[in-house]
Amino acid sequence: MSEPLIVGAMVRTLGAYPSGWRHPGAHADPHTDAAVLRRIARLGEDAGLDYLFFGDWLATGPDLEYRDPYLLARIDPLSAVLYLAGVTERIGLIATVNSTYADPYATARATASLDVLTGGRAGVNLVTGAEPRAAANHGRDSHADNTARYDRAEEFVRALRLLWESWDEDAWIADAAAGVLIDPERLRAAAFEGAHVRVEGPLNVARPPQGHLPLVHAGTSPRSRALAATEADFALIAAPTLASAIDARAELRGLAQASGRDPDELKVVVPVLPVVAETDAAARGIVERLLLLVPIDDGGGNRDRVAFPPNRSLASFLDAAGAAGDDPSRRAAVDDTVPAATARAFAEVAASTVRVVQDRTGRRAGVDLTWRHLIAAHAVPAAFVVGGPAAIADHFEQWRDAGAADGFNVLSAFQPAQFEAFTALAAPELRRRGLLGRSGATLRDRLSLGAPRLAHAPVAVG
Repeated sequence: MSEPLIVGAMVRTLGAYPSGWRHPGAHADPHTDAAVLRRIARLGEDAGLDYLFFGDWLATGPDLEYRDPYLLARIDPLSAVLYLAGVTERIGLIATVNSTYADPYATARATASLDVLTGGRAGVNLVTGAEPRAAANHGRDSHADNTARYDRAEEFVRALRLLWESWDEDAWIADAAAGVLIDPERLRAAAFEGAHVRVEGPLNVARPPQGHLPLVHAGTSPRSRALAATEADFALIAAPTLASAIDARAELRGLAQASGRDPDELKVVVPVLPVVAETDAAARGIVERLLLLVPIDDGGGNRDRVAFPPNRSLASFLDAAGAAGDDPSRRAAVDDTVPAATARAFAEVAASTVRVVQDRTGRRAGVDLTWRHLIAAHAVPAAFVVGGPAAIADHFEQWRDAGAADGFNVLSAFQPAQFEAFTALAAPELRRRGLLGRSGATLRDRLSLGAPRLAHAPVAVG
């Protein structure tokens, strides 16, 4: 029998879908993030999830209100996991660190501290950054190019591992009678100097319980995939389809093997955005509500708002659909029903939007599908998995059985109700099918990662 999937939650307090914060009852105020973070942590731990995952973004701006509202104002990820360390006992806590701007010694110190304080539940998601505005926030003229960022990231990983290994496991003697606290031969410097990173050490934090904290990495460039395959314990891949996930996982495992690793050491995890309710019909109703809450250019003044996206209009959708400039549809109101004959004439990119909306909401062209639905779904796409507990579990099971993923990062369209629905409705069905329910004293054990590959040679005993 296969072991359970890796199942964690990617925490976004303002919701993972841009209009989620507008849903009735949704959390919408970052000033009160503490309460919703505590709620998510307790729900996730009680449901048996393996970890809580916190991403990061090192800048903000008005454009994020429409694209990714959760990025506008958010708790620093290391602060979030340290806060939740005190209200959880078993669940893993993974924080994102941007190696382009972070200091390796400070990072090693903070993350080793987290691992000690949680008894081995900490993990690190290492990113190199994709937001050019972050450069000025860190006193730099420009964001480094992809090559420079990944050159630094590779050195950053090496420095982290050397620092985490500053203390051997048996370095602390604490012989009160003899007055001997440590064996100095089992304390070592990192003594690392690269082209981008230089650190001496040793680290002034005890050896992390896990030795090395699990490393996570995500990205699509060749350098990113290489870093994930050679250095990460698990890789996050953004794969919109089953076929693309199968291909991406196979590629990463192949790269891992070519680097001399056992490919089974590398876990491949994909994001999933389940919209969960007691029935499939109720879940489709939630998706429809989310689409209708997406701000669009409907003649009500949205287009005049700062940084309002230009693609949220009927004209923009019809351009994508291949409609002629004099097409009568261009004079329609956004809440008019889309004629079936018109939908059948759409170019493929728009026709696929019709199919997606029909599948996820039950709305049909020529019956009750409106232009508003299509504009929102086209402008703000999301790979929703929609349905009751069985539909969600079917998706997890299908992807596992096809070799597409070793696990899932669960996103919630809005908080806390959708995460509550996942943990209360979907999680028991996943557990019943053997898809959820891993165990282990540390996060590394729980994820079946095996012993870390040491950067230092251990000191010989005797």
